Amino acid sequence: MKNNNVLYHLLAIFVVAVWGVTFVNSKVLLHNGMTELEIFFVRFVLAYFCIWTIAPRKLWSNSWKDELIMVVLGITGGSLYFIAENFAVGKTYVNNVSFIVSTSPVLTILIAASLFKEAKANARMIVGSLIALLGVAAIIFNGQFVMHLSPIGDLLALSASICWAIYSLLIRGISARYNATFITRKVFFYGVLTSIPMFIFYPWQFPFKDFLKMEVWGNIFFLSVIAAFLCYVLWSYVINKLGALKTSNYVYLSPITTVIASAIILDEKMTLMSYIGSALILIGVYWANSQKSCDW
Repeated sequence: MKNNNVLYHLLAIFVVAVWGVTFVNSKVLLHNGMTELEIFFVRFVLAYFCIWTIAPRKLWSNSWKDELIMVVLGITGGSLYFIAENFAVGKTYVNNVSFIVSTSPVLTILIAASLFKEAKANARMIVGSLIALLGVAAIIFNGQFVMHLSPIGDLLALSASICWAIYSLLIRGISARYNATFITRKVFFYGVLTSIPMFIFYPWQFPFKDFLKMEVWGNIFFLSVIAAFLCYVLWSYVINKLGALKTSNYVYLSPITTVIASAIILDEKMTLMSYIGSALILIGVYWANSQKSCDW
């Protein structure tokens, strides 16, 4: 594997590692009184202002078709994804949501194989993905695989997973025509714009004075500048280089960093199943992405 190819894989690992920590950051903000919608809105607004410092100054895409794709990216990778995921937590068990959302790499493979003839996932990628998914289950359910049926919540979680799969596939196509920072700026803008109507049903309630608390602004800074601004740019870039299918498999690594961050920050101890699950995820991701035969 060439050195630059190794760099792309390392960048994907970095991004997913950061995203795994965000669950802990969001939990801290929730404990401080912010709602899920408020966290998403502030996160993407600040990230949008950050992206303007490096993104091209052009306002519109080259065509209305591409602009429409940008709108869909903002919805599937922004507002609808986060809102569906957050509201799913309120309707069903957290374990259900975590596991269902983690199926997005498998859904990415299935959707790509169904819609695009040139997207052919080999057996090695499929087996590796399933091994990694088994590792995710081991971490989330801690050895006790019990799915509590809650149709509305589970469907919302599935919607979030489908959203991310669609986002990853669309990014692959559009990134060949536009700079990663331009795409990311559009994602943030349309993500924020399409989330605003939700405040009609869930009005803002967080006191603005509480933004001065270090525990609040510190976590918001991480979510906005690192996890959104930086990581969304890198994710678009890596998908363009590695392909949607290989890059999506790195999403499986997220639970590993989540349990590690929880153990360090929230003092939630890692169990034996956490270690076993982490090992399965690492083996699965390596197995799925170690072959060059699928670059879609």
